[in-house]
Amino acid sequence: MTTLADVTAVLDRLYDPAWAESWDAVGLVTGDPEQEVRRVLFAVDPMRGVVDEAIEGGFDLLVTHHPLLLRGVNSVATSTPKGRVIHDLIRGGVALQVCHTNADNANPGVSDALAAAIGLRDTRPLKPMPADPMDKVVVGVPVGETQAMLDALAKAGAGRVGNYERAAWSVTGDGTFRPLEGANPTIGTVGDIEVVREDRIEMILPRRKRRAVAEALVAAHSYEEPAYDFYELAALPSERGGGRIGVLAEPLPLADFARLVAESLPRTEHGVRVSGDPERMIETVAVVGGAGDSEFDRVRAAGVDAYLTADLRHHPATEARAYGDPALVDVAHWASEWPWLADAERLLLAGLAAQGSTVDTHISTLCTDAWTLRI
Repeated sequence: MTTLADVTAVLDRLYDPAWAESWDAVGLVTGDPEQEVRRVLFAVDPMRGVVDEAIEGGFDLLVTHHPLLLRGVNSVATSTPKGRVIHDLIRGGVALQVCHTNADNANPGVSDALAAAIGLRDTRPLKPMPADPMDKVVVGVPVGETQAMLDALAKAGAGRVGNYERAAWSVTGDGTFRPLEGANPTIGTVGDIEVVREDRIEMILPRRKRRAVAEALVAAHSYEEPAYDFYELAALPSERGGGRIGVLAEPLPLADFARLVAESLPRTEHGVRVSGDPERMIETVAVVGGAGDSEFDRVRAAGVDAYLTADLRHHPATEARAYGDPALVDVAHWASEWPWLADAERLLLAGLAAQGSTVDTHISTLCTDAWTLRI
């Protein structure tokens, strides 16, 4: 049996809640972690129509990008639209999990799916998050104990570099000390200066594993008082973060690029709006799934030819165009984020399969964009 806890554990690994913005509300909204999950529905918005689709379709879990309860509430009475949704989800036995800005900042995340939909290559984050804080541990051990110490530190979480483990650097030198009264030295005699041939070992580790590595080091070391250091390493950008910058397979005139966008995303009444010379050649593109007019400074600094996003407002857009770069392509908010659903579905199924379980999944095609008619 696959439980809700099994499914949300995989989703939390893919879209760690710690990656969400401070103002966001992500994670499990309704549901019992011990309940069985057989069918999962993916959608952008937890709107009334989507919730009805989940209940009527016999789904046990609804995974949405947008939160149902983004801001604090004092009541979920059925006299309010959201209160009615909460009650219906609970009565229908449908859990609700939200992956919002934690999915925006993931890799792959929402903007990766948008970039892939229009064929961008060699993508990188527009707004990179810092990599996980890292330390370096340095310790000297008698030469004969080096391999055992490497094993102990690696088991505690040190020495992992990409697809390699137990990665370390060492150099041989002399360690010296004089045991004082009360000491019980492994090597040497109280009162006498001792010189020991030692290997200096260096390994990197996630800072969150510092305590575990320190405890493993002390336990594995033969000395009564082993000397060791932890150095906090400089923060580096990661492959996670908001937006993506990439390159088209071949340059296109802006008008043709806009047509490519229209053909690659689900149709909405909003359509595709374009600002710029239709004949301008487009090769490098920045994309942000969802509202993106807060990122104009970063986009302009990146020197791209075009910026694809949603919800562009008049004043920020005209101010951005005053600089001449980049061309702007504006689509519906819902359409810009809908491609992520297939990624989330695929990655969830792979994560569950790796632990020996599976669920049936479905992607909602119900358009929940706010605009329903253009005249």
